[in-house]
Amino acid sequence: MKEKLARLNAFFAAHPKAALAYSGGVDSVYLLYAGKAAGCDVRPYFVQTPFQPQSEIKDARELAAQISVALQIIEEDILCHHQVRENPENRCYFCKRALFSRLMEEAKQDGYQLVMDGSNASDDASDRPGMRALAELQVRSPLREAGLTKADIRALSKEAGLRTWDKPAYACLATRIPTGRVIEPELLQKVERAESALHELDFLDIRVRLYGEAARLQFQAKDMARAIEMREQILRLLRDDFEGVFLDLQGRA
Repeated sequence: MKEKLARLNAFFAAHPKAALAYSGGVDSVYLLYAGKAAGCDVRPYFVQTPFQPQSEIKDARELAAQISVALQIIEEDILCHHQVRENPENRCYFCKRALFSRLMEEAKQDGYQLVMDGSNASDDASDRPGMRALAELQVRSPLREAGLTKADIRALSKEAGLRTWDKPAYACLATRIPTGRVIEPELLQKVERAESALHELDFLDIRVRLYGEAARLQFQAKDMARAIEMREQILRLLRDDFEGVFLDLQGRA
């Protein structure tokens, strides 16, 4: 771990001023913390789109404030990009390309020439078309370059007192829409309402995926029995938005 941290600190020593694509997740929060601890001028930018629920935006603000850094919010209508809205298999590539291009424009106007993101050494580039877009735009990934894995970052975050150390992984709401189905704002809103309602029932790591006009619920294995026990309550919460509600017995990994 010491060698990895040395590489991360060497990156900050070589790049003392940078913009950060910030989501409020485990990786970007730790990268912001590490950059500030290294004495760098790191400005976090959150690109707000219909793909993020309001709860994530609120959390991102609070976490940046915990590190005593002001968060820059950029609003982007990502669905105006037809290659994103039409939801092809490589939607993530077009989405990342659009979002980071906008972020880079804003960052340059603010005097930041370098843009970095929180990709880590556990991320499989071959399975993430969005990472190809980052490479094309020359976005740097210091955690990945230092060899820090997700497990490393969680451990370091816990040591630093960051409450994100055990925060569940989050994927944007667009991933709940089947590939090939046009992404409409109303579909995203239905998913957001459903996941928010389940969070209120203390199901914190869940996915509500569209299955035709129905909802397919994915719980962690440890929550499956409780979800079945709460079947009637869950149905009442979701039935106005979906024609049916199905439980995925495979659950979440």
